[in-house]
Amino acid sequence: MLIDSTLCIGCQACVDACREANGVVMDPTPNNFEGWNAAQTWDIAQDLDGETLNVIRLWRSGNATVKDAEEDGFAFGKRHCLHCVDPSCISVCPVQAMTKDPVTGIVGYDPDACIGCRYCSYGCPFGVPQFDLNSAFGQINKCQMCRHLQAEGKIPACCDVCPTGASLFGPVDLLQAEAERRLAATPGSLMSFPRGDITQDRPRHEKAVPHYIRQTYGEHEVGGTQVRYLSAVPFESIGLPKLDSFAPSRLSEGLQHTLYKWMIAPVLAVVGAAWLVRRNRVAAERDRGEEV
Repeated sequence: MLIDSTLCIGCQACVDACREANGVVMDPTPNNFEGWNAAQTWDIAQDLDGETLNVIRLWRSGNATVKDAEEDGFAFGKRHCLHCVDPSCISVCPVQAMTKDPVTGIVGYDPDACIGCRYCSYGCPFGVPQFDLNSAFGQINKCQMCRHLQAEGKIPACCDVCPTGASLFGPVDLLQAEAERRLAATPGSLMSFPRGDITQDRPRHEKAVPHYIRQTYGEHEVGGTQVRYLSAVPFESIGLPKLDSFAPSRLSEGLQHTLYKWMIAPVLAVVGAAWLVRRNRVAAERDRGEEV
């Protein structure tokens, strides 16, 4: 996916479509917003949790009157799994409940294999996998890019319904090229933005090019991600941590593989020594029996 924060209007259509596509039912949000939603009719989650797979968060600065401005501005940030190239959640999972599809690159989750250790929650640099504490049989929940819909030839629900193309689906190389096209455009010029699936010819959304931060977030962070972001305000403001290009999972997996490799010899040595001790003990007991 390519998520362009400057195109997001905060309509929450993606959140609603995600819930419907994944069978998520939520209770109305309590009155946490200084008088907003006093009737408790909205069901807007504040952040990712054991049920919420996708959430839109609002960032505000000063009097928040200008969209995508760093001073006295506001912006929307979309939070869900970034589907890392080298996922830390997979690296730390002891039972392979987290997997990466070798064809699509989707980081998926197998609840039948999960033992509930929640190492994936602690290992993810984006804080994405969340444990459902409200269920007696709780499990980890995270965006799996609607792989069940993709199996039917459809696209992720959030991209399918986005009215402006803020969430765009497609091959990573085409999305990266689209991001570079936007970054190279002159701010203020009119541009048409694809919607839904970048490989499909849907009606486009037209908007003036903003003053983008000159970076595609996810191109290099932690070894690269398959969900990438554009923004006109610092990425940290819309909930994306500042990370370098090194993927910790590469180091941890290298250490694990090396450790396991070199542990084979000591284990065999211990087994062999135990066998020798047992054999000598049996022989000694037999000799004592013969002397008697």
